[in-house]
Amino acid sequence: MRWIGAAVLLAMASCATDAHRRDAIDAPFAPTGDAARGREVFASRDVGRCILCHGAPGIEGAGNVGPSLAGVASRLTTGQIRLRIADITRVNPDAVMPTFHRVEGMVRVAPEYRGKPALDAQQVEDVVAWLATLK
Repeated sequence: MRWIGAAVLLAMASCATDAHRRDAIDAPFAPTGDAARGREVFASRDVGRCILCHGAPGIEGAGNVGPSLAGVASRLTTGQIRLRIADITRVNPDAVMPTFHRVEGMVRVAPEYRGKPALDAQQVEDVVAWLATLK
């Protein structure tokens, strides 16, 4: 009977691990991220445009359409943050937030931007590095 209990616990742990994998991209897109550059990308109205919707500590003139990112690193792992930046639709298919690194399956994209991510791999990792400081 004990082996049945152990098997159930192992199956539950496996499901939790699989759920985490669906809710995160653990492998970085670039070797390292730079938090200072990530803050710049976040705050830029020309590059990341995150500031248009999200507030964050120390960022003036931020929007309030999306949730505040204060304390985001206390709630999400770096892999979960990475997934939300790269392709929020994997977490919420109806999200208003754009995907910043996914290019396949995009339909409303101007021809000059088709096949190009809004943020390159290094920019994604820089933003992840900065958001990871927001505990």
